[in-house]
Amino acid sequence: MRLNQLEERVGDRISIEWKSFLLRAEPKTGDREKFVEYTKSWLNPAAQEPDAEFQVWASDASQPTSSIPAQVAWRIVQDMEPDLAEAFHWRLLRAYFSENRNISEGEELVALAVEVGVDEDRFRQAAAEQGDSWAQAVIDEHNAAIQNGVTAVPTVVFADVFPIPGAQPVETYERILEKLEAKRV
Repeated sequence: MRLNQLEERVGDRISIEWKSFLLRAEPKTGDREKFVEYTKSWLNPAAQEPDAEFQVWASDASQPTSSIPAQVAWRIVQDMEPDLAEAFHWRLLRAYFSENRNISEGEELVALAVEVGVDEDRFRQAAAEQGDSWAQAVIDEHNAAIQNGVTAVPTVVFADVFPIPGAQPVETYERILEKLEAKRV
């Protein structure tokens, strides 16, 4: 949300490139009560981010078991329908944090892709044919992020070398951009 605001304010002075970082790299099924308790922590960023909708897990849906399936689905959409990738990215976030949908389930991901305009048959075919290679690409990108010191979501990296962990006010990002631009002059 804040990065969209930053992009609106500074225009083509920045380019936003989303990269994979896995919160649940290894598939696991945890205790539901602990997971619901964990989702209460979402209320902290909700209080700081008025445009975001967070809801403590209250649905009957099972909790996600891994971050990989959603990341792979996003990569598939990005590859086959680049104009729909951003909408799908935001749809995944809303499905998980606001609607408490299990975005590690294949059929749920198909439904979400279709909701943003992706052709269901093409998506299924791409997932079947390219899913494993995209999964490896996601894991590789995650590992590269860790090697570069990324430890939090979100982390914004300026000029490919200056990581800023955690959600920051838009003004903070603007100040960093201005300082970087001043050094280039």
